[in-house]
Amino acid sequence: MKIILGILIIMIVLVLLENLRELRNFKTTFYQISSPKLAKLQEDKRVLFLSDLHNRSYGKDNEKLLEEIERLHPDGILIGGDMLVRKDGNSYEGTLAFLAKLPDICPVYYANGNHEQKLKELPEQYEQSYETYKDQLVKAGIHFLENESSVWELGDVRIVITGLEIPLSGYRHLGSGKLPVSVITELVGRAGAGYQILLAHNPDYVKEYQSWGADLILCGHYHGGVARIPGIGGVIAPNFRLFPRYSGDIYREEDTVTVVSRGLGTHSVPIRILNPPELIVLEFSGDNA
Repeated sequence: MKIILGILIIMIVLVLLENLRELRNFKTTFYQISSPKLAKLQEDKRVLFLSDLHNRSYGKDNEKLLEEIERLHPDGILIGGDMLVRKDGNSYEGTLAFLAKLPDICPVYYANGNHEQKLKELPEQYEQSYETYKDQLVKAGIHFLENESSVWELGDVRIVITGLEIPLSGYRHLGSGKLPVSVITELVGRAGAGYQILLAHNPDYVKEYQSWGADLILCGHYHGGVARIPGIGGVIAPNFRLFPRYSGDIYREEDTVTVVSRGLGTHSVPIRILNPPELIVLEFSGDNA
């Protein structure tokens, strides 16, 4: 009995130490993206995807994260939302200062997550100002996509980037609301002519995003499922769904690619087990062989 208890104590200590290690470090994840619609690319292009920072800072003023972004020499940066924490007492000033430096590197496109969206739609409930946050980042050169699309000429390829804000009912903790494709179309219009990227924070509705017509879907929100089991994936989603289908990886299904970020930070419950924070690198290639 003492041996079993000792083993359990050692396992708990190891899990706690691993959790602390993962909370303090991020990894860089590379994914290859190809499509017949990218065939005109004369050379590979590199696009970074950042999501769910939640005011986390890696080093003073987020210098470690900024250094890694600069080292990668990206052609563009896409932001998938929840870069701040909406709760009172959580200043976004550090996050704002970090993000404002990114347009000096390359074009930056930002779609909101539920934290930004709640600040925007329910301003009377929070001490922080969404409009101030957005205005400062727009002045810095970041393109905000709030149920809007922007055309980005990437080499010889026309990229359409759409930022989707679903109704807040889609973020309920116990049972998300439905999101018909018709509602997505009402919010952002039809998929664009060109290679269509959809920044859609919540991966609960990947099937609907696919039916809408996205070529590449970029999500976050799940934080990788908090803890991950090798060969299975994330354990729990924010709406308490166990073992969600799209928790943090790349998923290639028919003509659509979905990338779900495990996020760069945490909030409320700072737990990560076998689930390090990640900066995602998308290598766009015209080679479809």
